[in-house]
Amino acid sequence: MIDELRREVCRLHAELVRYNLVAWTAGNVSGRVPGEDLFVIKPSGVSYDDLTPESIVVCDLDGNLVEGDLAPSSDTAAHAYVYRHMPEVNGVVHTHSTYASAWAARGEAIPCVLTAMADEFGGEIPVGPFALIGNDDIGKGIVATLTGHRSPAVLMQNHGVFTIGGSPKAAVKAAVMCEDVARTVHVSRQLGEPLPIAQGDIDRLYDRYQNVYGQRSHL
Repeated sequence: MIDELRREVCRLHAELVRYNLVAWTAGNVSGRVPGEDLFVIKPSGVSYDDLTPESIVVCDLDGNLVEGDLAPSSDTAAHAYVYRHMPEVNGVVHTHSTYASAWAARGEAIPCVLTAMADEFGGEIPVGPFALIGNDDIGKGIVATLTGHRSPAVLMQNHGVFTIGGSPKAAVKAAVMCEDVARTVHVSRQLGEPLPIAQGDIDRLYDRYQNVYGQRSHL
């Protein structure tokens, strides 16, 4: 099971590169090991071109290295804190994607002015507090901001994007969509003030997308 998760998380890092969400070695994807107090995560400072399933490291929920020859990501403590305090989360992603990080640098939430935002985020994409890297302060900010919030993405002030999901793939999707809407809303603001969407319409769009959109299994 761990080997399969390592392969998936390794593959998902390529999606960060594909969608231009990362530069050099920055950014990471992690995934919770089902049924275990463990997660897998990208090693620190390793090029995306050099990532292999074997290089993805295994940590416990306190952020300690359990398996692997490389040091885990510098964001490991943040990921671990999220997994400890949000048991429904099975995937966490961090990026410094350009447009979303620009909103984070301003400490400004991205307003819900697009139906795609209502669909995916159920409202605005919120801003989390400034926190230094290296301990679990970032994780505390993520959990405090996203608990009870529909959005799977948070803009950590002066830093970048963290996303959560029911799977690592879902967290990567949220990171891709976060950057996409951050760019579009930024462009819209160059043209004038974007038009807000009524809360009732946001609620209906979110419900449809989360519960009706796409292919559903028929028992």
